[in-house]
Amino acid sequence: MSKSLARVVAAMQAQGVAGAPLEMPGETRTAVQAAQAAGCQLDQIVKSIIFVGQRGMYLFLTAGGNQVDGARASALAGEALGRADATQVRAVTGFAIGGVSPLGHLTPLPIWMDPALLGFAVVWAAAGTPRHIFAIPPLQLQQITGAKVAAFTA
Repeated sequence: MSKSLARVVAAMQAQGVAGAPLEMPGETRTAVQAAQAAGCQLDQIVKSIIFVGQRGMYLFLTAGGNQVDGARASALAGEALGRADATQVRAVTGFAIGGVSPLGHLTPLPIWMDPALLGFAVVWAAAGTPRHIFAIPPLQLQQITGAKVAAFTA
């Protein structure tokens, strides 16, 4: 088991999340790939999008078909934000882009959650690798990550 997957599994267990990540036969780097692998709607996929500002980095948990609006994200963070690059994402979260989990990060981040995710009984998120995903009720995801529900999509 990779270190990234092990961190996600440990975080899930520590938070009392039922189930375990599933290894998919193909990649789940994109929301479309993950939805196809999970057999769910695109918006049931939780995209973990990292933005960076002068004061730090921020995580936006976004429904698969939605895009983060930079101006709205910046307003929530209280500073101008831009997309973090792959090196920044790996340094802060410990995950490569395409496998960024909403939990198990190396460094805690402020987190916001797309309200569109709350419209489902279950959502699917990356589990630290480009081939592992896990299912979780969105309210539980919000609770265990401490995410603030807010409108930040375009």
